[in-house]
Amino acid sequence: MQTMQSHCSLREKQRQEREQLILKAAEEILLEKGYYETSMDEIAARVGIAKGTIYHHFPSKEELVAALITWNIEAALREVEAVVAADLTPSEKLDRLIEHVFTGIYSKRARLLSSIYNGVDIKRVFQEKEHGIKEKMDTLCRYTVEILEEGKRVGEFETSISTQAMMYAFFSLFSIRRYDAILLGGKEVPHRELFRQLRHIFLQGITRKQEPSDKE
Repeated sequence: MQTMQSHCSLREKQRQEREQLILKAAEEILLEKGYYETSMDEIAARVGIAKGTIYHHFPSKEELVAALITWNIEAALREVEAVVAADLTPSEKLDRLIEHVFTGIYSKRARLLSSIYNGVDIKRVFQEKEHGIKEKMDTLCRYTVEILEEGKRVGEFETSISTQAMMYAFFSLFSIRRYDAILLGGKEVPHRELFRQLRHIFLQGITRKQEPSDKE
């Protein structure tokens, strides 16, 4: 019985490892060629497996890309979890979280996957298979709220500002289209520099100001 369980565990491990290889190869080719020029044949060739093996794991190209998007979101959430669990002050956690989210959104990979998600019939796959993007975004929101509430409790963040308002300002930092619209109207500022300044404004705005001590 134990031998059979060990055999099943080994097969499951091999299946997961093969899926990881397929996802990595798919991501590489998508970054090189884009969605429409990426074929299941080329992904199979890069992994070194038969095309039928890919279909055994992912019934369609859309399913594969949906799994790739989910895989990337889960990896990002693991980084967020590490930030939340780190031995840092709430201000340090929030600053690091902002950097993680910004870097993720502005990476070539994230922008490609976002354009694919919005441009082809991937949303339908998420709805049918319940890959749970909303649930994962809710997890990010929950972690952010935890940091903000902790900051209020220990006196780092302004208690007079609602957590809801802080959350709105937090997610407004990552609006790429809003940045582009602003940059079109005047002197060009690199996204990274504009983000640095907006992050400074946000963190300064929610940080609790120290009351001046009375001088004798």
